[in-house]
Amino acid sequence: MSFQQGLSGLNATSKSLDVIGNNIANSGTYGAKASRAEFADMYAAALNGAGTNNIGIGTTVADVAQQFTQGNITTTDNPMDMALNGAGFFQLSDGVNPPSYSRNGQFKVDRDGFIVTGDGKKLMGYAANAAGVIQPGVAVPLQLPTGGVTPSPTSKIAMEINLDARKPVTTPAAPPLINFSDASTYNNATSMTVYDAKGQDIALTYYFQKTAADTWDVFATANGTTLGGVAAAPTPVTTLTFNADGTFAGSTSNSLAIPATTNAQGATTLPIPAVAFDLSRATEYGSAFGITNATQDGYTAGQLVAVSVDANGIVNAKYSNNQSRPAGQVEIATFRNPQGLQPIGNNSWASTYASGDPVKGAPGTGNLGVLQSGALEESGVDLTGELVNMITAQRAYQANAQTIKTQDQVMQTVVNLR
Repeated sequence: MSFQQGLSGLNATSKSLDVIGNNIANSGTYGAKASRAEFADMYAAALNGAGTNNIGIGTTVADVAQQFTQGNITTTDNPMDMALNGAGFFQLSDGVNPPSYSRNGQFKVDRDGFIVTGDGKKLMGYAANAAGVIQPGVAVPLQLPTGGVTPSPTSKIAMEINLDARKPVTTPAAPPLINFSDASTYNNATSMTVYDAKGQDIALTYYFQKTAADTWDVFATANGTTLGGVAAAPTPVTTLTFNADGTFAGSTSNSLAIPATTNAQGATTLPIPAVAFDLSRATEYGSAFGITNATQDGYTAGQLVAVSVDANGIVNAKYSNNQSRPAGQVEIATFRNPQGLQPIGNNSWASTYASGDPVKGAPGTGNLGVLQSGALEESGVDLTGELVNMITAQRAYQANAQTIKTQDQVMQTVVNLR
C-alpha cells in the first residue's frame, strides 16, 4: 500500500490554494493578472516499457499559468494615469538592467521631469525635438520639458469678416481721410493682440471705411500708433474690393509693417517689419458686420501647466500661453507568448526565451492596444470565481487527507492480523 497518491494530492492542492490566495491578495492591484495552477497526473513506468493497467501514483503541478485577460478600465482624476485597452505592455527602465514590462499605468513625474513608476523606473518612449516633432526610433526614458516655451513674434494674420454692403460711404469731405476718435468717419472697427520677438503684446486695431460701392479702405493702429501715414494724416494699410455678388475681388496690400510702440504696461515693443495680412476670405453681403475668425501665429513666453496623453501615446505639454506641443510618445511592447513572461514583482514582468522577443510600436498601431489617459486597468482577478475555486480546493484537500487516513486504517488492519 502507498500514501503517495494522497500526499501528492495534498501538496498539489496546497499549491493551488497558494495560487488562489495570491490572486485574491492582488484583486485590488492595478494591472495585476490572475494565475491558475495546472495539474498533471503521474504514472510509474513498467520495467519493460509495457503495461496497460498501470495505476497512477498521484498528481503534480505542471505549471502556474498567467491569464492575460483584459481588466476593467476605471477613470481617475490623475492625467498621468494610463490604461492600455488591448494588447501590449508599458516598457520600464531603471537604467541598469534590461527593460521590464508592466500593465500598471500609475505614473508620476519626478524632480527631473521623467515619467516614472512608484518604484522609480522610467517609462520608455520616443523623444520629441525642441519644435515638438516626435523622433521615432530607439526608445528612451520620456522626460517632460523643464523649461518654458520661448516667445515667437507674429508673422501671419488672417481674418474672416463680413462687411455690410448696406452701409453708406463714410469718407470725410475734408482731410484727414479718417479720424480714429470720430466713429462717423468709419463704418466698423475691431482689434486683436499680436506679439513681438520678446513676446510683448501689441494691440492692433483695424478700422473699416467704405469709400465707394464695393470698395473699403482698411486703416490700422498699433498700441495707438498709426500704421500707414502719420497720426495727422493716416493712410490705408490696404484697400479691399468686392465683386458685384459680394465675394472678395482683391486687395492692394497683403503685408503690415508694425513699428516700435509703447504698450499698455509702458514698455517699448520691438518693431515687426513684415507681417503677412490675409483678408482674402472677407465678404460684402447685405448683413451685419461680423468676424467669424481671426488668427495670428505669435505668442508670448509660457511655462508648463498641464500634461495630457492621447490614444496614440503622444504626451502633450500645455503651457500658460495656450500653446501645446508634443513632449514625446509612449512606446509599448507585445509578445508572441505573454504567458512565457517571468513575474519579477512590482507589477512587472521580464522577457524570457519562452515569451519571445518584444514587438514594439506606438499604441494603436498594428495589433497593439490603444492608450487611455486619466484611467487605470483594474486587476484581472475574478474575485467571485476565486472564492468558488477556494471552496473546491478545500474539498479536494480534505478528500486527499481522507485517502491517507483510509490507507492508515488499512495498514493498521494488516498489522493487527494474527
